Amino acid sequence: MSEDLDPEVVELAAKVFELARQGDAETLAAYIDAGVPANLTNDRGDCLVMLAAYHGHADAVSVLLARGAEADRANDRGQTPLAGAVFKGEDAVIKALLAGGADPSAGTPSAVDTARMFGKTELLALFGAN
Repeated sequence: MSEDLDPEVVELAAKVFELARQGDAETLAAYIDAGVPANLTNDRGDCLVMLAAYHGHADAVSVLLARGAEADRANDRGQTPLAGAVFKGEDAVIKALLAGGADPSAGTPSAVDTARMFGKTELLALFGAN
């Protein structure tokens, strides 16, 4: 992070990222409603949805998506929350992301590619992929 950033802002961002990792949907909602950007990203490009998805928190994912977070926002490595959820085997998160408009073909590797890689035929069927 830039040394020009206010230390209090950096501290607040760190707290919000941790809330996403821990899946505290109610507190995340309050912060987003108070003005924290729903698409806030860390220094690796991981957004709040990515962190909540990767750590298996479907409720937090849904809260963020309902408040305008992008379902397909890729990190600096081109990974999307849906591909991360497929990798981690987080079925409830996968459903929440799909309900929020996530595209299984977005990202590198995509959720479809990840499902193929791990032989998850049920997810390929869910995604409409062969």
